[in-house]
Amino acid sequence: MSSPFDFSDFYSFLQQRGLGDLQQQFSTGIAAALNRPDGNLPRWLASLQLIPEVQARRVQLDCDAITAVAGDDGASAEVEAGLLGLSPWRKGPFRLGGILIDSEWRSCMKWERVAPHLAALKGRLILDVGCGNGYYLFRMAGSGAEAVIGIDPSLLFLAQFTAVQRFVGQKNVFMLPIGFEEMPTDLEVFDTVFSMGVFYHRRSPFDFLKSLKMLLRKGGELVLETLVIEGDHRQVLVPPGRYARMSNVWFIPSVEAMLLWLEKAGFSDARAVDLCPTTIHEQRSTRWMPGESFDCCLDRNNPALTIEGLPAPLRAVFIARRP
Repeated sequence: MSSPFDFSDFYSFLQQRGLGDLQQQFSTGIAAALNRPDGNLPRWLASLQLIPEVQARRVQLDCDAITAVAGDDGASAEVEAGLLGLSPWRKGPFRLGGILIDSEWRSCMKWERVAPHLAALKGRLILDVGCGNGYYLFRMAGSGAEAVIGIDPSLLFLAQFTAVQRFVGQKNVFMLPIGFEEMPTDLEVFDTVFSMGVFYHRRSPFDFLKSLKMLLRKGGELVLETLVIEGDHRQVLVPPGRYARMSNVWFIPSVEAMLLWLEKAGFSDARAVDLCPTTIHEQRSTRWMPGESFDCCLDRNNPALTIEGLPAPLRAVFIARRP
């Protein structure tokens, strides 16, 4: 079975941007990712075969559900089976050829909290670290970005992104199946770098922040969304085991501690622009993500606590600038 994943447009973009010398590094990382053993990959590839390229007559990226209206606005049962075969869909929603992909996360709610505080994205070169299936990449493109690059090592997310692109066909949106460690260092080219839902998974928070800074041009903007706890600048939660059933959560700072960390990492003008608890309205099980979801992560007798007895998830959005 030939690979449905094509990165030629991305390599052409690198050449046009004067970054052609990075192609070898990116292609090596991408090849390694695609060659990683994954027993689910044949099933995902088979699902992608059911989804043809669609000549959409209308594409809308600046709305809650990324939308592509096909010629008859009705996709076949085979296409729907192909999309369902790429479950679980964590981020969304998408409305593709009349099929609503009602994802686990109503990601539009987070975007509504983030977008009003951003510098205008029109004409900007953007990187999204830990982009998932690309929902936010398309929202950024819908806000007028020149080009948007997302990185995430999950091959399922790459397959979902590929399926969405067959409907929306955005030539300035790219997703690379690489981790943050595979990114070239000290690029200093991005106008905006997003990192949403990633920070608490990093073992070395200061190294991560400093690396994010070195991807930005001078004056560029960091948008960081992460879990926080209540308290002053001395408060940081280090979960002794799992947190909300997640095994890889290392540090959850208070808002004041996070602002101090950003300052110590070399950012300026750091500010918290949003604080919001996660709810079962925003994250829940659906037909497209039928497994256990957020409600199973909370103490059933006290929803202010996780199932492990720790403070329930509270999320904050921070914006800072590279001086």
